[in-house]
Amino acid sequence: MNLGRELISFIQKSPTGFHAVDTVRKELEEAGYLPLMESECWNLEEGGCYYVMRNHSSLLAFQIPHGEFTGFQIGAAHSDSPSFRIKPEMELETLGEYIRINAEPYGGGIYSSWLDRPLSVAGRVMVETEKGAETRLVQVDQDWFVIPQLAIHMNRKINEGHSYAANRDMVPLFSGIKGKGSFRKQIARECGTKPEHILGMDLFLYNRTPGMLWGDKEEFVSAPRLDDLQCAFCLLKGFLGGTPSEAIPVYALFDNEEVGSLSKQGADSDFLSRILHRICYALGKTEEEILRLFAGSFLVSADNAHAVHPNFPEYSDPVNRVYMNQGVVLKFNGNQKYTSDGVSEALFRQLCRRTGTACQSYTNRSDMPGGSTLGNLSNRHISLLSADIGLAQLAMHSCYETAGTKDLEDMIRVMKEFFSTALKEVGSGCYSW
Repeated sequence: MNLGRELISFIQKSPTGFHAVDTVRKELEEAGYLPLMESECWNLEEGGCYYVMRNHSSLLAFQIPHGEFTGFQIGAAHSDSPSFRIKPEMELETLGEYIRINAEPYGGGIYSSWLDRPLSVAGRVMVETEKGAETRLVQVDQDWFVIPQLAIHMNRKINEGHSYAANRDMVPLFSGIKGKGSFRKQIARECGTKPEHILGMDLFLYNRTPGMLWGDKEEFVSAPRLDDLQCAFCLLKGFLGGTPSEAIPVYALFDNEEVGSLSKQGADSDFLSRILHRICYALGKTEEEILRLFAGSFLVSADNAHAVHPNFPEYSDPVNRVYMNQGVVLKFNGNQKYTSDGVSEALFRQLCRRTGTACQSYTNRSDMPGGSTLGNLSNRHISLLSADIGLAQLAMHSCYETAGTKDLEDMIRVMKEFFSTALKEVGSGCYSW
């Protein structure tokens, strides 16, 4: 299977952040990684491979080297994508004829891209069992909803621009009136339980349109949730393909990036900092040794970048612009919305040159500020050398996005080298791999 089709398969199995983490978990376990729980005591062994989840929507995986180590090589992506979250009381009886679903926006999506598409629901359900409250993942494999547009005959100005109201324009149609009460029952059947045993739900709409490779030479991939499952996929391939070094490689997948990362499982939480500290404590490191290890560590924050749009090139920077299928993207921002600086740029470019990986530079147009990333938010809790990278894509935050297939090879190649390498500070302001 080529990388483009592998990516599509990875995305197909990952309709929500919960499923993305579960997909990664399964691949890690197949590679011999063992689960840890934050609530338990850790006994880590040299050469051991481990992972820990938080909230079942964020995950950190790492491998302990043999002998002493000099720091951590951390590659981070995020598991979530813009969508619509189902509200607790979800059925809306309408006009005595229809049942619609009560949902609210999650993240900054392009509303129009969700209209007139086959949609369904996926997420996490908490079920009451003899053991207590148990987590079960749900993915309804059925075309269940459509959000229908108003006909042009009733809004002749639709093609002149339209402002979408989430509480009116974006309400999914679920069934005729005979389907009243069936939503919760169907979710219960999917979970193998009864409706009254459902204690809580985190459910989201997902786009049912399959991913595809296209173009004259299949040089493009279009799929839901490329931002940021494309980076999550590439980092995982690089992580599992790496070879041991004097550093501890860490694969990080955070939830809630699309809504600010402020949750207990987001990049702006103590998850990364706490797990790195616990690794060090379990290996008998003193507090001074831990601080020295952090000084010899490097974080790559991987999230996709805006490719120059062929119809709207004026929205890109005049010269710091990136294109699909022309390599990995280094992202810069003068106000440090991206963490890349001269030092981290130099170090990452060295890895690109060593592996023959094409590397592009991206900045926003100067009057169009970008948002914060995993890198600068996680650095609020643990300060590390860090670079923001990504892959060029079009239609970011649409429910069906487009990127380049060749870029997959470049990202995996350089991240494999990154996870196989240890950073050394050999003098003040002087570093080597």
